[in-house]
Amino acid sequence: MRRLVVKVLKNETILVVASVLALVSCFIVPPDREYAGYIHASTISQLICLMIVVCGFQRIGVFRIIGSRLLEHVGSLRGLVVTLVALTYFSAMLITNDVALVTFVPFAVAVLLMADMGERTVLVVTLMTIGANVGSMLTPIGNAHNLYLKALTGMPAGEMMGIMAPYSVCAVVLLLIVIYFAFPKLPVSELNNLETGVLAPERSKHQPDEIRITGYGAGYGGWRTVVYALLFVVCLLAVSDFIPLWVMCVVVVATFLFTDRRVFRYVDWGLPLTFCMFFIFIGNMKRVPEFYQLAQSLVSGHPLEVAVVSSQVISKVPTTLLLSGFCDQWRPLIIGTNLGGMGTLIASMASLISYKNVVRQYPDRKGRYLGVYTAVNVLFLIVLVGLSWIIE
Repeated sequence: MRRLVVKVLKNETILVVASVLALVSCFIVPPDREYAGYIHASTISQLICLMIVVCGFQRIGVFRIIGSRLLEHVGSLRGLVVTLVALTYFSAMLITNDVALVTFVPFAVAVLLMADMGERTVLVVTLMTIGANVGSMLTPIGNAHNLYLKALTGMPAGEMMGIMAPYSVCAVVLLLIVIYFAFPKLPVSELNNLETGVLAPERSKHQPDEIRITGYGAGYGGWRTVVYALLFVVCLLAVSDFIPLWVMCVVVVATFLFTDRRVFRYVDWGLPLTFCMFFIFIGNMKRVPEFYQLAQSLVSGHPLEVAVVSSQVISKVPTTLLLSGFCDQWRPLIIGTNLGGMGTLIASMASLISYKNVVRQYPDRKGRYLGVYTAVNVLFLIVLVGLSWIIE
């Protein structure tokens, strides 16, 4: 029992904190009929359906197959790094930064070992993590908090992308500059048998990635790949308000009950539950006049800067949920919460995925990774916040 409690506290820290805050707020504002309006149902339904579809893709190994095919044509160290960073940058726009890093960081660690470039792992993974964070901030479905802000504000997807486009593009330019100067155009060892060595290694050998081998085999989804692609389109149509949310929910759930029921066990249910706990806490505290006025006065003056600073301490998703309850300046809040994903290791909880994968393979590089990660992220954060002061 003690081990279970420790495991929950370690793996679901934000959920535990959010639950405690929600519980305490219930004593301040006793449950009544207004509680029914706290939960943002559209955000939760969109989030869950997208998570289910993306998890389905993961279970058939589609993303790693794409990565292995792209790397077959790479011949230099610089080209290898550019490809790995591009994988997280572009994939994060569609499958979220968390999934991009879960998929491609273990993949990259294994690829670098195969290419005899293990000493480059720390910087490469740092750049891949930045790539995922700045790629995901471009689209409403790239980040859970963007999905929430879009649903909350009713802002068209194109408008939200237009707000973040200058920062995402600027970050790409910075990434390419760093890669150009940090990685010479040296030839790399030929990468053979990527799909068997990295995608789905033999069970009897060391497995360099976290892929789940399902009953029908990783990478051999067949017709499932087409079905999941169509489901993803359905989710995009629902997020863009072209079809009702209930249609998306019915289609996605019914399809996976037929194609892969086990997918429901692998979805991270802690994330939507965390949203619900924060919704309860914020809903209650908005009904306390003294707290509401204090919070509004703190946020309204400089929402962008407050969002960036808050994200460094409690990460960007809780920051978004908290600040959105006391601020209606949506443009600076969108920019601040997205840029706030850079900086400290916990600014974006997805960044912990990269850290854990690196230290698992290289336990002696914890300090080095934290130093390199923080330095590079702070540099990017300073440049992008400076750009926001110019634009805004």
